[in-house]
Amino acid sequence: MELRHLRYFAALAERLNFTHAAEKVHVTQSTLSHQIKQLEDEVGQRLFDRVGKRVVMTEAGELLLPAVTKALREIDDGLRTLKGTGRPLSGMVRIGATHTFNISLIPTCLATFLTNNPSVRVTVEELSAAEIEERIEADELDIGIAYRPVELRDLWFEPLYNEEMVLAVGPEHPFAHRKRIRIIELHRQKMVLLPKEFSTRQMLDGCFQSVGAEPVVVAETNTIAAMLSLVRRMEIAAIVSEQAVSELADVRIVALESPTPMRTPGILWKRDGERAAAVRSFAAIVRRAVSSAKLKRPQE
Repeated sequence: MELRHLRYFAALAERLNFTHAAEKVHVTQSTLSHQIKQLEDEVGQRLFDRVGKRVVMTEAGELLLPAVTKALREIDDGLRTLKGTGRPLSGMVRIGATHTFNISLIPTCLATFLTNNPSVRVTVEELSAAEIEERIEADELDIGIAYRPVELRDLWFEPLYNEEMVLAVGPEHPFAHRKRIRIIELHRQKMVLLPKEFSTRQMLDGCFQSVGAEPVVVAETNTIAAMLSLVRRMEIAAIVSEQAVSELADVRIVALESPTPMRTPGILWKRDGERAAAVRSFAAIVRRAVSSAKLKRPQE
């Protein structure tokens, strides 16, 4: 299978007309027809059917189209970035990030990006995941770094790694010297958690319910900073990303198991939005930082 096969397939899927699709990819109709036949032979299924003078996609074609569209978009983004290599980038990059990533990942990536691109203006806003999604859809942000949304709507989510959540407690907490805690052991334990409208809270509630644990939620707050502030001041526990507490000396981290709460951080884009070279360059730096940290890659 070659790249041209995918481009011809995408063009015909878009136009559903051999003549118009051939014009779009600048080949003859017979060449397009031959290349589509080669692709169908390779995948072992028909991707298009002719119904009278009309062209319709088969079920196999419909299943293949999203993957081909994603692959071509990533290839084209990479080629545009390469074409810009050697020329100083300019413009503006508007970034939205949740608190967890604004502690270390975003500042680290931003330092590299601004060193390489001093002419680019950057704004970073620390927002909730819901606000990031809304503002990307409204074209008020170019890129977001957050967790996988429950619903993508007009967004495209690029997973970066899988993250295990941990128990955070103060140094005097009874669990402070434990290496691991089973979720069932949190039954009747005092905790501070995110409000119920947060997808992370809904995921944690599912973990509790799966083993019959009912923690005593004495407080709810929509910011990780406030949660950790309570943890430092009271004999109370929270469940957060390890990145959120890795640099706090007065908070202890305890691994969770049976089950281990997991989240998937990633990059959020507007699905059909135009991605400027500076935005793609920042995304590439984020990917490289994650790769260098050897974080656990999500399964495709």
